[in-house]
Amino acid sequence: MANVIVTGASRGIGLELVRLFAGDGHNVLALSRNIRPIDALRIDTVSTISMDLSVPSEIEKVHSFVKVNWNQVDILINNAGILLNKPFLETTMEEFEAVYKVNVFGVALMTKAILPKMPKAGHVVTISSMGGVQGSMKFPGLAAYSSSKGAVITMTELWAEEFKESGPSFNVLALGAVQTEMLEEAFPNYQAPITALEMATYIKEFSLTGNKLYNGKLLQVSSSTP
Repeated sequence: MANVIVTGASRGIGLELVRLFAGDGHNVLALSRNIRPIDALRIDTVSTISMDLSVPSEIEKVHSFVKVNWNQVDILINNAGILLNKPFLETTMEEFEAVYKVNVFGVALMTKAILPKMPKAGHVVTISSMGGVQGSMKFPGLAAYSSSKGAVITMTELWAEEFKESGPSFNVLALGAVQTEMLEEAFPNYQAPITALEMATYIKEFSLTGNKLYNGKLLQVSSSTP
């Protein structure tokens, strides 16, 4: 059974991932600012840490847990994210920076902290968005969000190159619209074609097996074009 870390685990895709991994008997460390929904699951193989990815010092909580409780981390899923839908000229630099602190810097800090504990066969899966894919359809109001999601695509490619001899493997999934609370908050009344559970099921299987076929790759997980 694998030791799995999931960020942004209190709702949506993250919470479904916790349920799915734990249901298969894997050990899960679920990270979120709000851990109450995760603790409410009352699953013995699920541990929680309340933390804010935008605060670098908070990463030490995860490092300490892994050092004491696990010999290694097999899978890291960088799922946490902020979605800001606001016209560019109305977006303050503080808001822009807040998005990057979670979506880019938080991903980098978490990955950096966990890498020394990951084996060559480990897998780092970062959740991006179709909005961050070059040449994809773009939407007004998403300058901060989509550009941050583009940044983690490039980081993934660079990590795969830098650690290609020692491992682990790194891949990034660019998701299309998924019906989550975060989407509803940013785009009220929009109905996505995919549920959080459906997407989480795919991500779970990819996290467990995708590194056998892919490393440093961007996979577009969307039924729409472009």
